[in-house]
Amino acid sequence: MNDIKIVAAEVAGALQHAWDRLSATQQIMMRGIGLMALMVCIGGAFGGWAPVADTSSDGSFYNGTAVVSDFWKTRGAQDPVARSTELGKRRAETLAGYAAHYGVSESLAELIYDAASQEGIDPDLGFRLVNVESGFTVRAVSRANAYGLTQLQVATARFYEADITMERLFEPERNLRIGFRFLRDLLETYGDVNIALLAYNRGPSRVKDLMDAGRDPDNGYPGVLMDGYSGGSR
Repeated sequence: MNDIKIVAAEVAGALQHAWDRLSATQQIMMRGIGLMALMVCIGGAFGGWAPVADTSSDGSFYNGTAVVSDFWKTRGAQDPVARSTELGKRRAETLAGYAAHYGVSESLAELIYDAASQEGIDPDLGFRLVNVESGFTVRAVSRANAYGLTQLQVATARFYEADITMERLFEPERNLRIGFRFLRDLLETYGDVNIALLAYNRGPSRVKDLMDAGRDPDNGYPGVLMDGYSGGSR
């Protein structure tokens, strides 16, 4: 036992002597390495059984192994503020482009773009429809008693809002929302953009009657609206 104590004392003395010869910076580095080794040992001892949040679809316990990878994913991900700024810049450029192309205010361009997107219509198609139907005139009225930007008849609009009035069809947001929803329903019904546009322009019943009679319902409307168009409904 005494021999062991003597050896231990000699080893401790040698280690202390070696430690004293290290610079202050080297001592700090050695302490850091020791702390990291201790953390690894603790992680190995507890990581295998300590339950954390249940993040798997089958309800099994999360074993903690994703913490590091998730951390690095977060570190490598784009700054949310920068991403938001970039998306905002793209949106502003897109709206400015539509406004300049059609000669309308950016506020109206934004209403049309957002309404089309929310109703599942390609904004490019939405702008084309408003351009052909009303020339972007908010209070447009046709000889067929169709009103507003998307030229809706009251009877058609009442399929979507039972208490709609003619005057309320002059509200840009409401008119765009109903008009684009009507177009979306027609696209889903016919599965063909040309037939859907004909039904929008001539009325679904008229198009059906013509097709049932073996006649071509085309009146040139889709060709005018789709000239140069290469997109599609979303």
